[in-house]
Amino acid sequence: MTDPMPYRHRFLISIIQHAIWLYHRFPLSDRDVQELLQERGVEVRYDTLREWNINFSPLIAEELGHREPRRGSRWHIHEVCTTVGSATAAR
Repeated sequence: MTDPMPYRHRFLISIIQHAIWLYHRFPLSDRDVQELLQERGVEVRYDTLREWNINFSPLIAEELGHREPRRGSRWHIHEVCTTVGSATAAR
């Protein structure tokens, strides 16, 4: 996904990535994303946004999976043992 113009698409890949990011990052519908892009001067239909999500979301997810993890992206969880409903508390 490094090409500026994807094959058979009239929009730049940065616009497509931004539209997909908006859709997946925030609880927005295709029509909401369409309105946000129209405010920025990008005329695109909501059904085109749906097709972009179907076609490009797996590619972007794969690309994100190959990036190096950020510092602090690994969490360590310590085990804790607790007792619930012990026999001495039931008296």
